[in-house]
Amino acid sequence: MKQSYKIKKGLDLQLEGKAAPTLDSLLFRTEVALVPDDFHGVVPRVLVKEGESVLCGTPLFADKATGRIKFVSPVSGKVTMVERGERRKVMSIRIQPDTRQAYKEFQVDGWEKFSAEEMTGLLLESGMFGMLRQRPYDVVACPEDTPKAIFVSAFSKMPLAADFSYVVEGQEEDFKNGLRGLARIAKLYLGICPEQVNTGILPVKEADVRIFDGPNPAGNVGVQINHIDPVNKGEVVWTMAPEEVIFIGRLLRTGKVDMTRRIALAGAEVKEPRYMEVSVGTKIADILNGQLEEAGHRQRIINGNPFVGHQDTEEGFLGAHSTELCVLPDGGDVDEAFGWILPRLNQFSTSRSYFSWLQPKKAYNLDCRIKGGERHMIMSAEYEKVFPMDIYPSYLIKAIITGDIDRQEALGIYEVAPEDFAVAEFVCSSKLELQRIVREGLDTLRKENA
Repeated sequence: MKQSYKIKKGLDLQLEGKAAPTLDSLLFRTEVALVPDDFHGVVPRVLVKEGESVLCGTPLFADKATGRIKFVSPVSGKVTMVERGERRKVMSIRIQPDTRQAYKEFQVDGWEKFSAEEMTGLLLESGMFGMLRQRPYDVVACPEDTPKAIFVSAFSKMPLAADFSYVVEGQEEDFKNGLRGLARIAKLYLGICPEQVNTGILPVKEADVRIFDGPNPAGNVGVQINHIDPVNKGEVVWTMAPEEVIFIGRLLRTGKVDMTRRIALAGAEVKEPRYMEVSVGTKIADILNGQLEEAGHRQRIINGNPFVGHQDTEEGFLGAHSTELCVLPDGGDVDEAFGWILPRLNQFSTSRSYFSWLQPKKAYNLDCRIKGGERHMIMSAEYEKVFPMDIYPSYLIKAIITGDIDRQEALGIYEVAPEDFAVAEFVCSSKLELQRIVREGLDTLRKENA
């Protein structure tokens, strides 16, 4: 009997434009890029030059701090630009893909008997190690650390999130092999939802499977870590997204790096919300070509999920960890007289200001307005109502804002990542950017402890 957890705190928000379970492949790509900022905590050292030809799996840049963590090309082709910003910061490495893809090959024979060091070495050489994140700090994992466990969450409750049960269809064995490969390194925990118990992703005897049931953010790996084996000071755990576990499974099966993934193209501004098969770093303009509704209002492109993604343009590139590309009404050109006080049925509220509490399963077409400016923090326990971790989020946020490091450590900052505060940020009546605050707090703490 698998141990199960009932999550009671949280908030499920239904948005219009959820991806339908149909899959298309992107037939034409003008440009693909790897963006170092997608790998937080890494200072890149570029390993290629403009005009150089690369294979799928050729290292494009490495982490300056260790030199061991490599980040590889998701496609084969020619390097067209090493884009730099202020103070020569590397913004992206762009590649024009070949019509016929070629792959660098890696030695994977007998991987089932690899030691932890051998499996880590394979992941480092193939670039898959860069997909691992660590707690504390929510940065790219360090190969010198010995994690007490590795956590994978196989579902997400975020609005418009890709359904992993659909994403993994036909790739179940690659997913299982990826889990088995990670289990060669450290104890592995797999978090699933009740609907996944009888699906093809199980059984995996190498993983300790736990069932989580409840509202968003029950699918967050941070929530699962907090309930299973919390991170204390001096301890390290690694995490990996389930789509990237499939990358490892493909590597172990073929000896080649294949970073093709199925993303949800979603949102109320998309003509036909559905899933698309694309490679990491695909240009957003290529994905959205002819996909958007003709609208007389502004549209906002979100690279990732509406709660945790970032605003982007068609000139941007699909993030290395993005499992959704969403387009919503921007709302910046909306002018409502007394809009905040009028009763309505088409707006969502966590209080009973609107009638949304009478229709808990209704999908809403919300725009991206904050509807108010930043104001003093109100201690009304509104964060605690949607924050299902054994942490006092309001007090932790205050400790980060005031720079009280001892207080932050006592309140559990080592356990959290910015995404864990996404729902709290949505309901925040003070309009604070909680995810940004937590990110800055983690970065400061990491520097202090270096």
